[in-house]
Amino acid sequence: MFECDEELGGKITNGKKIMVFTGNANRELAAEIANELGIGLGMADVKTFSDGEIFLNIGESVRGGDVFIIQPTSYPVNEHLMELLIMVDAVRRASARRITAVIPYYGYARQERKAKSREPISAKLVANLITVAGARRVLAMDLHASAIQGFFDIPMDHLMAAPIIAEYIQAKQYHDPVVVAPDLGGVTRARDLAGRLGRDIAIIDKRRPKPNQTEIMNILGDIRGRTCIMLDDMIDTAGTITQGAQALMDHGAKEVIACCTHPVLSGPAFERLEASVLKEVIVTNTIRIPEDKMLDKITVLSVAPMIAQAIRRIHSDEPLSVMFANQEKKKSDD
Repeated sequence: MFECDEELGGKITNGKKIMVFTGNANRELAAEIANELGIGLGMADVKTFSDGEIFLNIGESVRGGDVFIIQPTSYPVNEHLMELLIMVDAVRRASARRITAVIPYYGYARQERKAKSREPISAKLVANLITVAGARRVLAMDLHASAIQGFFDIPMDHLMAAPIIAEYIQAKQYHDPVVVAPDLGGVTRARDLAGRLGRDIAIIDKRRPKPNQTEIMNILGDIRGRTCIMLDDMIDTAGTITQGAQALMDHGAKEVIACCTHPVLSGPAFERLEASVLKEVIVTNTIRIPEDKMLDKITVLSVAPMIAQAIRRIHSDEPLSVMFANQEKKKSDD
């Protein structure tokens, strides 16, 4: 546990006061991170006026503080993004020494390139907005495209949830598991998890005949009679993951487990997951799932200890590479 003074916000030996604030996107995660750090959440009143404008009041001094603003830009994306920008601007104007935007889920990450003429690169625009607002560092988790790290002209740290997911899967001791990439683009991610588990991978080869339609073409790899662990960075409408699960069962899989970092779960996602052949859906708490929508087959893992450790190291000006080195050492020891 991180040691600090009893004063609100706390201090460590380098003399900079560490302060953690959050908007309305995922207060439960922010509170858990603050608890891991041994401090309380900073006082911030974030409300929305009747016309949709956001009102913010920071209820304590941040002068000279090392401020971390925890805010995933999940649904409603634009509202939560504006909350983040306004909070960054407020603490900058209040003379915070350094501001780090902690974004467990980075909205607009799927718009990271121009697929055709006259399309925006919205992920880059969001990076510009965060920087202009006054953030001096960004901490994110499992970006949809790693290239987004290069969109920032300020230091950017990128965490991966794979060690958390791998630890859970190892503890469950599934029957002869094989890691499955839901498409060719997910092979790198699947190979990393398979390496941590000491297992092989399979790939679902598919094509899209029309937008938002997925046609399963072939299964590459040995999945017959085995527990298939489908891995993706996010589950949005759950069409891809549920169709893939059905295809795996049709090709002889014993059972199918889905896992992802970000449970976006929009539109018909909950209904599709509930009606699917999936035995379990493993997600993290980067995005809050409303209690009234939680399904029995959904398992939520916490990323708070990992993010708290990263915050602690950033605050102490220690390298985050040690975290990754420890993860790699544990993987090789296993």
